[in-house]
Amino acid sequence: MKRVISILTCLCLLMTTGCSRQETIRFGAAGVGGMYYPFANAFTELASKDETGINWKVKSTAGSAANLRLLSDNYIELGIAQADLIEDAYYGKGTFHSGKYRGYKAVASLYPEACQIVVRKDSDITSLDDLEGKNVSVGEEESGTERNATQILEMCGLPDNLVNTKNLDYTDAADQLAEKKIDAFFCTAGICTTVIEELTKECDIRLLEIPESCRQKLKKAYSFYDDYVIPAGTYSGQTEDIQTISVQSVLLASSTLSEKTVQKLTASLFKHIKDIQYSISINLQLTPQEAVKGITIPFHPGAETYYKLEGVELPEVES
Repeated sequence: MKRVISILTCLCLLMTTGCSRQETIRFGAAGVGGMYYPFANAFTELASKDETGINWKVKSTAGSAANLRLLSDNYIELGIAQADLIEDAYYGKGTFHSGKYRGYKAVASLYPEACQIVVRKDSDITSLDDLEGKNVSVGEEESGTERNATQILEMCGLPDNLVNTKNLDYTDAADQLAEKKIDAFFCTAGICTTVIEELTKECDIRLLEIPESCRQKLKKAYSFYDDYVIPAGTYSGQTEDIQTISVQSVLLASSTLSEKTVQKLTASLFKHIKDIQYSISINLQLTPQEAVKGITIPFHPGAETYYKLEGVELPEVES
């Protein structure tokens, strides 16, 4: 009899454990060295305090385009990507002209990502024109950085055949610049980018400006670009403001996540905005009203519910 009771007790415990099984959410966060990765870690750590039933896994990926494909293929449940690539992927345009990538919706527009072009201060490169014939990292394949770098170089009269481009992640690019194996690298990320500041401990650096004429061409050709200033003092040894352009980063959620889960995660995002900003070196002055601007794809039903409860009107977008 005791043995029967023991078996029944074990079965009950197994059933209870099964019912309380945690939901796993994989967060696609690009590579170490940019801003997606520390943002993802900060957000998941804070959100886990609000929602104890979630098993978080932060995944290193190749960047925006990779995150969109991973979301579409159900390999991740949350991800960050640049607004320009999101629009292309969702509607099957530009880089994604061969087909639409769906299976995800918007949660919030996060922060502007500056197009940063880094060279050694002791080099003879003082402008974009000086990149002709040089070895330049344009970011990982399938990254937003690669797309931005290609567009910037082309608009400045420097197509692929005039620049020796390489596909390196930010960490490898910084290491190779320090060792003089490359002459420059592009990095599209929130300013105070960790990998750039760490590089200043290895060698003095210079950030290149994007000339006004080039910025105007880019903004005319691509609606997602905005003028942006990297303030003096952003990085060690940077004594002047740098004129460049930026694109917006957007948090996305898989359509497989429930409305209830995404509503709670959206609430956690705004609840912990200041905490996230304290955790990482990024200017995250975000409100629900600002977070819906510039998004051209539908919002996840959970995010929609949150914004409607906050009295925020959502933009009209193509479904």
